[in-house]
Amino acid sequence: MPGRAGSVLSLKDLTVEFTTPAGVVRAVDGVSYEVTTGETLGVVGETGSGKSVTVLAALGLLSAGNVRRVSGQALLDGADLLAMPEQELRRVLGRDVAMVFQDPISALNPVQRVGDQIAETLRVHDHSLSARAARARTVELLELVGVPHPEGRYDGYPHQFSGGMCQRAVIAMAIANQPRVLIADEPTTALDVSVQAQILDVLQVAARETGAATVLITHDLGVIAETADRVCVMYAGRVVETGSVRELFARPRHPYTAALLNSLPRLDVTVRRLAPIPGQPPDPIRLPEGCAFAPRCPVGGDREVCAVQRPALRAAADGGGLSACHFPDEVGEGSAPVPPAALTPAPHPGAGTVGGEERAVAPVLAVRDVRKRFPIRGGVFARASGWVHAVDGVSFEIQPGRTLGLVGESGCGKSTLARMMLRLIDPTGGSISVAGRELARAGRAELRHVRRQVQMVYQDPFASLNPRLTVGDNVAEPLRLAGGFSRTARRARVLDLFDRVGLLPEHVDRFPAEFSGGQRQRVAIARALALQPRLLILDEPVSALDVSVQAQVLNLLADLQAESGMAYLFVSHDLSVVRQVADEVAVMYLGKIVETGPADRVYRQPCHPYTRALLASVPIPDPAGREKRLRAPLGGDVPSPADPPSGCRFRTRCAFAEERCGREEPVLRGLEGGLTACHFAERVVLADGPAADGGAEKVVGP
Repeated sequence: MPGRAGSVLSLKDLTVEFTTPAGVVRAVDGVSYEVTTGETLGVVGETGSGKSVTVLAALGLLSAGNVRRVSGQALLDGADLLAMPEQELRRVLGRDVAMVFQDPISALNPVQRVGDQIAETLRVHDHSLSARAARARTVELLELVGVPHPEGRYDGYPHQFSGGMCQRAVIAMAIANQPRVLIADEPTTALDVSVQAQILDVLQVAARETGAATVLITHDLGVIAETADRVCVMYAGRVVETGSVRELFARPRHPYTAALLNSLPRLDVTVRRLAPIPGQPPDPIRLPEGCAFAPRCPVGGDREVCAVQRPALRAAADGGGLSACHFPDEVGEGSAPVPPAALTPAPHPGAGTVGGEERAVAPVLAVRDVRKRFPIRGGVFARASGWVHAVDGVSFEIQPGRTLGLVGESGCGKSTLARMMLRLIDPTGGSISVAGRELARAGRAELRHVRRQVQMVYQDPFASLNPRLTVGDNVAEPLRLAGGFSRTARRARVLDLFDRVGLLPEHVDRFPAEFSGGQRQRVAIARALALQPRLLILDEPVSALDVSVQAQVLNLLADLQAESGMAYLFVSHDLSVVRQVADEVAVMYLGKIVETGPADRVYRQPCHPYTRALLASVPIPDPAGREKRLRAPLGGDVPSPADPPSGCRFRTRCAFAEERCGREEPVLRGLEGGLTACHFAERVVLADGPAADGGAEKVVGP
């Protein structure tokens, strides 16, 4: 790759190898890229592509005992970091190069005040700085990154900060010494969409204030489209494409880049079916001789050159970016036309007409005024001194064959509500009816019967599967516990389920650790289907998966629902995913539903300021016109559910709030074909702003 003028950080032919019992893993294979002052380089790719290992190796932070080789160069202003003595490297790291990690809680010392940790970073690199001056500078940094009440927050501990506030503190620590290079490794992956938008804005402020070159590592192409100047796409430890963000999104030159773009669920585009990348990434121990993407590539097909010759990065004929593809001119557009069938809504088994009139269908799940509160205990006798109102008067229904998407920030009560549907948590009040059976009053025998009708799929498939049982035994476990199935019948049922979720018969006798994340989630779905439930509760089922695997799982869920007529309660903080799967949407805030209605209406015309703010926070995976795109990230933190605000609970963060909002709690009322709990919903509907852009529907295809 040719050098670029003004490069601050330049990686040249970086290679990293690990020794494993199965053989040598080449995790990074000849990677080269550069970033200049004030520029943001986005590095994207699936899990295992080598994104994080590349920067960790370049900074000398690989501490694993099985590192076999790190070679190449990592040049910071011409000085090779890999050749530096350890003492000199320690002076450089933290002063000239800083890093923001994915998990801010792990990056902070839990027994040291947050302010002291930032001040320590300053004083380590400037011995002349007094404690008072370091404290004053730390308060300035906390204010710069948007931490409210920075003077008071200085003395707080990490556990007293929210996830977003912890990430802000880590960014303040990273920019404390005005670094030349700022590396952010998945800085928003575990955060809500509103907090994600805030952190992205903070990173841009930090880069602008310091003039640093920024390397942003992520698998979220929406984040890249909103923030990056150039993009580097990695696959199987190699760079397969690089170029300006506008060129790469408008005209990808590598089939892998195009496939990533096409597999995205998007807020501004509705399609019936996503386009996942077929197959799995290659085994890093046995990489193919030619192009590593060839077995999954729609362009290479059976061409011999792709199988035997590794393509080199080279410039496109029209002067665009660099692509490692033998046939870059045959790669389709980033937003390839979608077949007409993909745009046609699927019929729902639960809906229908008789003689031109709507046919009434009993709901699979009916929730009426459900409440859950948890005691706050303290003192010698652990008496209740207060109550956390986790869920407060929630009502909704789900019809057969329909999907209700439940969205909101962390701590709003989504997962608590989902667990009450199985009575894994007992409700404090209200009514939950599953297939006509009242759940709250059910005894042990009846509860066991009801749970055959309702199953749950969790966020982390590995944690929900028994690692000591084969995946076949994991899937058969509900059948064994239910009774009435012989060993032969259980085996036959497991094989049928594996076929339905796209797994092979030979997978039955393998263990969970032998599967990828997407495959493990398929196993978890198969187990949930074992007893033929009528309702499936999905709690963040794809949030831990790569975008291509996510598309596979979402398509699978759509197929299973079309076959069986199951109802889904889909819990997620990812509004783009919910847009793809949901028929109706319910928006939760601080234990209450503040808006609900048909998905198209909620996304096209949000009537509650909270829904509007959430939609405005979602990054759109299209860099064209991003400067003019109105984005207004939701500010502040969610108030404590132990002490919610009087009146409207959202008023402390609402741009439309007036005095009435503090006195009178709004109730759900009909508006625009849905229900909204806002005194001034009509004003929200008429207001111009970013929600109209973020939620506008665009149909792609002929």
